Amino acid sequence: MTPLAVPVPDVSVIIVNWNTRDLLRNCLQSILDQTAASHEIIVIDNASRDGSAAMVAAEFPGVVLIANTDNRGFAGANNQGLAIARGAHVLLLNPDTIILDHAIDKMLGWLGQRPEVGCVGCQVLEAPGVIQQTSFADPGFWDLALVEFGLLNLAHLFPALGHPRYIGWDRRSERVVDVVSGMFMLVPRAVLDRVGPLDDAFFIYAEEADWCRRIREAGWLCVFAPVAQIIHLDGGSKSTAQIKSRMHVQLQKSHLIYVRKHSGRLAHAATRAMYILSAALRRLAFGVKSLIRRDDDTLARIRLASAALAYHLKGQEPVS
Repeated sequence: MTPLAVPVPDVSVIIVNWNTRDLLRNCLQSILDQTAASHEIIVIDNASRDGSAAMVAAEFPGVVLIANTDNRGFAGANNQGLAIARGAHVLLLNPDTIILDHAIDKMLGWLGQRPEVGCVGCQVLEAPGVIQQTSFADPGFWDLALVEFGLLNLAHLFPALGHPRYIGWDRRSERVVDVVSGMFMLVPRAVLDRVGPLDDAFFIYAEEADWCRRIREAGWLCVFAPVAQIIHLDGGSKSTAQIKSRMHVQLQKSHLIYVRKHSGRLAHAATRAMYILSAALRRLAFGVKSLIRRDDDTLARIRLASAALAYHLKGQEPVS
């Protein structure tokens, strides 16, 4: 007897989780409630300590669960999901999101009419009526420098300075972009097969920029399309005092990996020198300010600048 063929789902939804049990529960339920297209859900838990994996196994038995015993990082864990995904499309989705009004169905329908698009993101809300500024430009040397030295703040006077974050665009219109934000990345199977998975040299940060660049270099477009919405529950801006030194340094580390991979050694050296100069100036400026006013924000900025200098000059990575 010939075995029955297993139907290919329209989309494989891949979610990497780390200690966000309650947010993950809400995310999974929203997918089930708001998705009519055939789908499979794959959760990769990166050694959470909050019972996330047990929750998925107990409450969502239809979800494919990979419970890692160590943290593989965002790219590495997504690649575990991509390796077993069966869908005609793959969707990388953050666990701190909520699917609204059949967003996945709408994005699948939109993408099905546009064979030239290799990756698409939807509109993201961080609060009712508040659109998060997702999608951004390639993190090359000049754009990274504009961000690092705060020149984005002058974009209202010189619009070109807003290029790294597409300042001035309200995310209410469709646009071809360099990078689709990693919280919602919908990619056709043909693109995945051609381009390959994420580069797990990126533990976290810049992996979506690298993937989008490879997709574009293979001949497809990356597009932001506000035809559907999701909520990003962690989408609000955090104060400087809440930013961990480890994440601050990891962001710069990932950007250096990206620049070295795509722009070569000279650009890598220039970017590293730029980060050292920026950290030294910040350490000096906020050190002087702390002599006058030692508030939490000032002390946090000193902490972040010191951590960056320790990493770039001594190779010391912060543990927290």
